[in-house]
Amino acid sequence: MRIRAPLTVLACALALAACKPQPGQPAAAAPAADAADAAAQPAAPAPAVAKPSGADDNLNAVLWMQRSVEYRASAETIYRAAADKLDAALKQPNWDALVPEERGNAAKGLKPAVVMDVDETVLDNSPYQARLVRDGKEYDEVTWDAWVAEKKAKPIPGVVEFAKAAQAKGVTIIYLSNRAVHLKDATLANLRSVGLPVADDEVFLGLGTVVDGCEQNGSEKNCRRLLAGKKYRVLMQFGDQLGDFVQVVANTPEGRDALLQQYHDWFGERWWMLPNPSYGSWEAMTFNNDYSQSREARREAKRRALDVAP
Repeated sequence: MRIRAPLTVLACALALAACKPQPGQPAAAAPAADAADAAAQPAAPAPAVAKPSGADDNLNAVLWMQRSVEYRASAETIYRAAADKLDAALKQPNWDALVPEERGNAAKGLKPAVVMDVDETVLDNSPYQARLVRDGKEYDEVTWDAWVAEKKAKPIPGVVEFAKAAQAKGVTIIYLSNRAVHLKDATLANLRSVGLPVADDEVFLGLGTVVDGCEQNGSEKNCRRLLAGKKYRVLMQFGDQLGDFVQVVANTPEGRDALLQQYHDWFGERWWMLPNPSYGSWEAMTFNNDYSQSREARREAKRRALDVAP
């Protein structure tokens, strides 16, 4: 899930020490007798100077998502396990993956659907994160929109197989994303290009979707889940952030822990969480959701949040 706000995309990772080359000592003057010989020799190439390597909180997180088999195995495990639960969900008429206040329907016989976040749940944006690491930058809407327009994101391991299996059982895939509505066409084109089922343009519920009678709070998804619940019986939800499943009223350690405990039994049944160490509301929680702070101030707050062995 991409949270729309001034948002850092940094996650906990290994900080690299910056390398600063030491200035060389001045060479001793050549003896006068050797001056002509020295002038006749080709100049020695200048020694290579190492480019300083700045610390970046997101280096290891992005590297793990791109290069580790452990990440791929984790994502595939989640989607395979969800596929195994799908038949049971379809057979139970009271099975619903939306919290009661978001179901928005009293009708029976609604078509079944699965609600899926897009970023780091369905599509892999780690190349964009890698650009930020390379360039020493943070997330901003201009570079993000440009990346989405490229339509180059690849599918998360296991998602295409799951989505196609769900489609074959008559289940509609709803893409409920915090990508803004003006990115709809590029997003749907990207989804189709990697083989994900897109029933029609209406299955994309982006940030800015108008829901009558429901006022959206920031990037929370509760109004759009309510809209999905009016049209479908939602069997499962997939995401990489807690807010992909339920409204997070207080993004604090206590508020998040309370939600996890309240819906603990839903995970692995109705709710399926994908790993994302690169960015998210969990990170913002550590610096009091205050993106007006400098990068170093936020980094220091994250250091203080660590549970350090004595």
